[in-house]
Amino acid sequence: MSDGRPMRIVSIAHPAVSSEAGRLRYPHLAARSDIDLHLVMPAVWKEFGRTMAAEPPVADGLSVHVLPIRIPQAGPMNWYLHFYPALRRLLRELDPDVIHLWEEPWSIVALQAQILRRRAALVLEVDQNILKRLPPPFETIRKHVLKHTDHVVSRSPDATMVVRARGYTGPVTPIGYGVDLATFTPGPDSAPARGGPFRIGYVGRLVEEKGLDDALDAMASGASDVSLGIMGEGPYEGRLRQRVRELGLGERVDFSGWASPAEVAAFLRSLDALVLLTRTTAAVREQFGRVIIEAQACGVPVIGSTSGAIPDVVGEGGWIVPERDPERLRTLLNELSADRSLLRPKALASRLNVERRFTYDAVAAAIETACRAAAVSRSATIAIRR
Repeated sequence: MSDGRPMRIVSIAHPAVSSEAGRLRYPHLAARSDIDLHLVMPAVWKEFGRTMAAEPPVADGLSVHVLPIRIPQAGPMNWYLHFYPALRRLLRELDPDVIHLWEEPWSIVALQAQILRRRAALVLEVDQNILKRLPPPFETIRKHVLKHTDHVVSRSPDATMVVRARGYTGPVTPIGYGVDLATFTPGPDSAPARGGPFRIGYVGRLVEEKGLDDALDAMASGASDVSLGIMGEGPYEGRLRQRVRELGLGERVDFSGWASPAEVAAFLRSLDALVLLTRTTAAVREQFGRVIIEAQACGVPVIGSTSGAIPDVVGEGGWIVPERDPERLRTLLNELSADRSLLRPKALASRLNVERRFTYDAVAAAIETACRAAAVSRSATIAIRR
């Protein structure tokens, strides 16, 4: 940077395997004329029972490095054991000003980057929002990486609390997720008047902690003018289908599997409201809820629980109900199905919430702010040592 060249950032991010999700933020960052961006991702990634091959790069202004990884998934630590055998060579060739890691601090790849960084500043993007002691050696790795991190970009105040509790004392920049506004966009009317039942829907993994049982109980206990669409897959699907049968809701609940972003957007536009009723447990607290902003970008308001980041992300674009409270949910659904004019202001607020807070430009700006501050701090530290 001191020689007048653009700031060179190497971003290491397994979510970037998908060009339709985790990679969409990067062209907005690469478009800045004073940034030379290089993106590192795994050639193959395994997550939640799916195996994903890195999609080929397109001409979007950034350099993409698709590298093989070792130990992609194993044991209770899932995908936190992976590392890149070719990373040392790549970092020596690129000599970056900043390494940005979209990985948690206890991951092996975070330790690898910290060891190999040389003069580069280290910026860590964190999501984990539950403070718990990790088994050896991961607790030691986390404390070591955080001690040598120059800047943190944090998904939520709870995520910031976790890194602070484990010894990080440096600056923090908040960051949200972005949403593809070209795909997730309102229909002809952002709050259409529909006949038939009031339609709610869910998109995501089918696990007990997502609280879909509460929606079923609310429907069975009196929210009679309500139907539910469930899009996703997961280990709890069989139990959900069984409960639908037990509660006599077979004609009011439908299931569909994973779908493309365009199909998800079409599904969301068919709803009166999205539901995300996550239940907080010792191991689960909603970190963000990306489907919230996808629905809101479509002009669809959200009914969320009080778990984790949900209330903050929903903002004015929906309603919040207590966790594990199907009675309160039933009351709200009855009110909304009886008076659908209540949807219109929330639908407008939903889209506005996304445009103000959750665009990819906003995500890129947060990363750029953190990287510039980290690069300046790192350069000053190296100068003092000399």
